[in-house]
Amino acid sequence: MPGRNSVPSEKIARVASLQKMVLEHPVTALVGIRGVPAAALQKMRKDLLERGHPLVVAPNSAIRHALEQAAAERPSLRPLLDYVTDQTGVIAADGNPFSLYQELRQTRSATPARGGAIAPNDILVPGGETPFKPGPIVAELQHAGFPAAIEKGKVVLKRDSVIAKAGEVISTEKANLLTRLSIFPLEVGLDLRAAVERETFYAPSALAIDLDQQRAELARAYRGALALAVEIRYFTPQSVRMLLSKAYRGAIAIAVDSAYPTSKTLPEILARAFREAKALHALTGTPAS
Repeated sequence: MPGRNSVPSEKIARVASLQKMVLEHPVTALVGIRGVPAAALQKMRKDLLERGHPLVVAPNSAIRHALEQAAAERPSLRPLLDYVTDQTGVIAADGNPFSLYQELRQTRSATPARGGAIAPNDILVPGGETPFKPGPIVAELQHAGFPAAIEKGKVVLKRDSVIAKAGEVISTEKANLLTRLSIFPLEVGLDLRAAVERETFYAPSALAIDLDQQRAELARAYRGALALAVEIRYFTPQSVRMLLSKAYRGAIAIAVDSAYPTSKTLPEILARAFREAKALHALTGTPAS
């Protein structure tokens, strides 16, 4: 019989499987899963697996053992051990941490506040009309700190107000009223804690890139580089058309200024001569021919 301190074979197999998964993929990420409903988590796992990113949820002890054993072969995984806290999942991916971060952001969705939850940000309730009819609800709102009043037979909030500041506990009373006002201040989804791509460790702050801003800056840099290339007459596949067009316009202007007749310049030369003749006629009274 196995001794009391022996490790069950299924736990050993779980650690070995997780270690194998980590080492077979270039990217390993730890995600927080607290607060994610079971049905939503199952859908997220299915969606990620279809993209080639298996998500494994296991006890923290199993995750730590798997990472420790994998780190013996790939030491860059060792910093992840500091992020195995609370409820944790492991994602293995073949892409890159930046695209994975964006995918995980898309799993997040607004959800109603729960009594006892921590406000992630200041919870601002806008002033104005509410869906409530006059009655005891006014006293409930006022007791919870909402600036409620009755105006013209309607329950209104007299001004914008912060009902809970970032880091504060949301009371059950406030949570219920926020839900009745259709204000959902919390988010559920996979929370990326840290990632490793081969030999490089990434904290979440390094992955939180605004892609729209990056695209705008890249487009602005491209336009600036193209303008500089045209200004200094530096030929590239992108600048050659603009340079030739600029040279063509310059050549036409010189030809017109020097009255050099070509099929392209003759109409402008004659038009200029006609305008000058009319101007001379206006000054001298000499008929323009």
